[in-house]
Amino acid sequence: MELSENPQLKKIIHVDMDAFFVSVEIRDNPALANKPVAVGGKSDRRGVLSTCNYIARQYGVSSAMPTSVALRKCPDLVVVPGRMQVYKETSQIIRGVFEQYTDKIEPLSLDEAYLDVTESPLHQGSATLIAEDIRHKIFEATGLTASAGIAPLKFVAKVASDLNKPNGQCTIAPEQIYDFLESLSLKKIPGVGKVTFEKLKALGFVTCGDIRQSTLPYLSSKFGKYGNVLWQRAHGIDNRDVQVSRIRKSVGVERTFEQDIDNALDLKSIINDKLMPELKRRSEPYLSTRRMNKLGVKVKFNDFQQTTKEQKATEISFVLLEQLLEEAIERGKGKSIRLLGVHIGLSDEEVNEQQLGFDL
Repeated sequence: MELSENPQLKKIIHVDMDAFFVSVEIRDNPALANKPVAVGGKSDRRGVLSTCNYIARQYGVSSAMPTSVALRKCPDLVVVPGRMQVYKETSQIIRGVFEQYTDKIEPLSLDEAYLDVTESPLHQGSATLIAEDIRHKIFEATGLTASAGIAPLKFVAKVASDLNKPNGQCTIAPEQIYDFLESLSLKKIPGVGKVTFEKLKALGFVTCGDIRQSTLPYLSSKFGKYGNVLWQRAHGIDNRDVQVSRIRKSVGVERTFEQDIDNALDLKSIINDKLMPELKRRSEPYLSTRRMNKLGVKVKFNDFQQTTKEQKATEISFVLLEQLLEEAIERGKGKSIRLLGVHIGLSDEEVNEQQLGFDL
């Protein structure tokens, strides 16, 4: 059965702001316009970029790139510190725009979200026209541009939102899904990272069309449960609904150092004096209604490789964090450390005040 024959087809819009953080900075400081600009990494070349504008991208600069590498690629790059509170406030304005069109909103981050407009009567029910209006309203309210993808499936809407960036949109109609996916690179599918794509390519899989030539048992034997996801996506299957509420799975805090550290005692002191108190503060609102189920340490080495060590736990313990840190450091085989983080995991189960032992 083709998608167009399905009476339960959804109308999903994926809205993605264009270089959100850096666009806010340029909006608030017009002197940055027409210059390569990035947000995040420190001006002394340490740190990692959060995002960059499209001018910077023409030089090969990208998000998550070390500042030192970005400056080598683009010596004229203007690096500005992030202003998270301003980004959050702007994100709330954007959320207010979304709520004018639907209450079925699934935020993925401050700058992107899925919207289900299947039941919206606006613009004669045209998701394409609704997306155009949303982008127009966002610009009116914030001075920022957004791109959008419109499709009956979540993952196709997300892929489509990237096709006409910046300040554009793309609609993939139900009858176009199968042909659209045929030549789609697998690296465009959400969840397929560099490592997975290289493994797929080594097996002869480059496009969704290649996956269609294979079998589900074979894909499962090579990729486990994700093999089933790949098979479904390649065949235009995505039954996920827009999730109005998303349960937070973890709370963490991390720090990138001005200079790499290779002394374990110094790292333990940073955990005890800096990271652990902040983790407790951030975790408190969640632990009033949720159970903690694990404790973890994240380490990024000076070659940007990173590792995480976790263990089941019901409280934030410095002794356990010390142990996890030592195990993580051992994996580095003597490499110094540029970033250190600690985090807790949260169970899905809610607890009441009596279970927490509070006085009523």
